[in-house]
Amino acid sequence: MVGKQFINPPGLARPRGYTHVVTSHVGKTVYVAGQVARNAKGEIVGRNDLRRQAEQAYENLKVALGAAGASLADVVKLNVYIVNFKPEDREVQREVRSRYFGQEHLPASTLIGVQALAEQELLIEVEAIAVLE
Repeated sequence: MVGKQFINPPGLARPRGYTHVVTSHVGKTVYVAGQVARNAKGEIVGRNDLRRQAEQAYENLKVALGAAGASLADVVKLNVYIVNFKPEDREVQREVRSRYFGQEHLPASTLIGVQALAEQELLIEVEAIAVLE
């Protein structure tokens, strides 16, 4: 991670599951559109199940990153959108995300509750920016 710096500055509360600031000094930037709970056939996975939909969205993120020669380790910014967000949804999202991102070099991250996504059955969408060194 020579070209990236992960910073949790003094004066800000220690984050759980993300990094406050990530910088990049070199590399190719990869922008990944929001990934949702659709399998390779285009079918929605995990109807009415946030955990299952989150798992599928993160699996799709891995595939999308791989197509650009990147991996989850290259992600520097993550935006997560959850429909009709409730406090317990954060724990579900955090638990699933932790299976895909280690505890070191976590991306800057924003979790946003939204009224709806592009389709009624979708509960979560995950978009990312990655930097390859």
